[in-house]
This record gives sequence, C-alpha cells and structure tokens, in this order.
Amino acid sequence: MDTPQPSSPVAAPVEWIPLTVASCNLLNLALPGRVFYPNQEPYGMAEHERKLDWIGQMLRRLNADVAGVQEVWDEAALKAAVARSGLQSMQALAPGAETGAQGTPRVGLVTRLKVEAVRSLAEFGPGESVIVPEVGEHARFERPVLHATLRTKRGQRLHVLVAHLKSKRPKFLQDAEGRALEDRDDPRVAARASLRSMIMRGAESAALRARVIELIHRTRDPLVLLGDMNDGPHSVTSQLIAATQAVAYDRQARDVALFHALDVQTEPALRRDLAYSHVFQGWPELLDQIWVSEEWVGSSRFALGDVRRVEVFNDHLHEGRDRTRSDHGFVRALLRLKSSPAA
Repeated sequence: MDTPQPSSPVAAPVEWIPLTVASCNLLNLALPGRVFYPNQEPYGMAEHERKLDWIGQMLRRLNADVAGVQEVWDEAALKAAVARSGLQSMQALAPGAETGAQGTPRVGLVTRLKVEAVRSLAEFGPGESVIVPEVGEHARFERPVLHATLRTKRGQRLHVLVAHLKSKRPKFLQDAEGRALEDRDDPRVAARASLRSMIMRGAESAALRARVIELIHRTRDPLVLLGDMNDGPHSVTSQLIAATQAVAYDRQARDVALFHALDVQTEPALRRDLAYSHVFQGWPELLDQIWVSEEWVGSSRFALGDVRRVEVFNDHLHEGRDRTRSDHGFVRALLRLKSSPAA
C-alpha cells in the first residue's frame, strides 16, 4: 500500500491593490490679481476661473491617489482647483505657498492617502554645494523638493518626492535690480550662461540623488519620484538622480537606483508609443517624469508591486498656447501593490 505523500502547501493568491500616481506642472497657478512675475500680468477673475475649471477637469480625469504638482504660487488656488475637480477626500498642500510663494513657485501634493509627514528640502547637504562660474556657491534648490511620507489603506509606508529642477534657460548675469551685466546677444556669452544653468541643474540632481539614497538604501520602503526634471529621462542630470545605468554593471546598485516608470511597465505594447510632455520649438520632450524604486520593479525578488502602465495626457499641447491651461502634459502611472487577502 502506497504511503500518502504530504501535499505541498497552496500559496495564498496575490491580491493586487491599485495605486495611481501622477506628475502635473500647472503653469503658474496663482490667485487672481496676484503678481507672480514682474513681466506677466496677474490673472483676472474670469481667467482664474477658467484655469481652476481646466485643472479641476484634468485632476478628475487623472483620478490619481497621489499627484505631485509644480508651479504653485498660492496653496489656496491649488485647494480651489482640487475642490473644482469634485474628487472626494483629497488633501492639497504646497509648502512655502501657504500664504503665497515669493520669487519662485513651489511644488505641492494632492492625495487621498494618509499623510504621516511632510518636509520641504531646500538646502543641499554638507559637501554638496558647487561653484557656478561668475555666480558663486550654489547650495540650495531653486524650488525646494517636497518629501511626503504616506500610508496606504493597507498600512504600507510610501515615500513620495516631488521635484521641479532648474530649467535650461540660460543663467545670464544681472544686478540686484535685474539689469543685464553682459551682452545677451553674444553667442559666446549665451553659451556660458547655458553652462551655468546646466551646472546648477546638475548640482540639484546630485543633491536630490543623495536624498534618494538616504531614503531607500537597505530599506524596503517603496519610493516614487514625481517631477518636472527639465531634461529627458536618459540625460546626464536625470541619471545623476536615478543611476539606473549602473545596474547593468553592478546588480547591487539596484538597491539605490531609480527606474523610469515607462521602462518597467508590465504592458510592454505601450512602450512603442512616443511619450512627450512638452513641446519646445516644435520638438517633443519628456520633461515630466515618474521614477520608482526597486520595490516597484516586478522582476525583482524584492518587488512589493509593479508598474502596470504609464499614460501621458498631452492633447492640450496642440490646442494653442493659453495660460489658463498648462504648457506641459500630465503623466500618470498605474502602480499595483501586492497584498495578502484580508482575513
């Protein structure tokens, strides 16, 4: 008589919990009548209302659990736009813009997740400053990075970083009143001004990289970086932040690398589409990006979830320039977290 063999334990089925994230550059979201740049007229009431309506409609379309937003001058305007969306249980915050940002707009967060902590990262860490030619020490983010610690309904802790890095606009020298100190029509001067800008963006990228390492090195807390990086995902500055390319030579580098959501999405057919979120002089660019830590890479043995798909909402970029809309497309990623079925 054959001896019955013990049966192998049946693995519990995996339950996938969806989590939608997005990055949205709102293009100078400010209260009506408020001067945000000296060379731009403030919004009138009707123009402001149209902008709130448009942002509200876009936020409703995205229906993101977590949205990182850029170019917020007034937190009150952000909250009004979120209210206009009709989405329920949403929190909106923009550190530094609670009573109106000065000098430069801030980044913010819109989320329905529990917010455990929020901090604004303005200063670089020790030893991270750089010297910019003819300008001096660059030791802080022009637009502070937002770091939020969130908690999902199932209790998973999640780090979210929202960034808006230095633009490619040339950094020309000027005095305290904004008067030019060099000939901006001289191509050699323009090249050096662009070099200054690139150095500043590179320094911000390296400082952000240091913050990423602090958060994910030897931890299993998933991280998402949402932002307008003002450069492409394969640029030097973006790779300073992500270090994805190092993974090809050192598998251990995965622990502190970030992965572009488009590259690790599990619906590969979508990768064939040209993704762009901005058009500059007729050239499409993907400036607005979503980066994820190894915990979102489905093929990793440390995966806690995956990136299902990434979408770019950019139809409005071909509808003519109108500051009541954004000059950037919005990027959305559908992530999934693994969860054991509730008892």
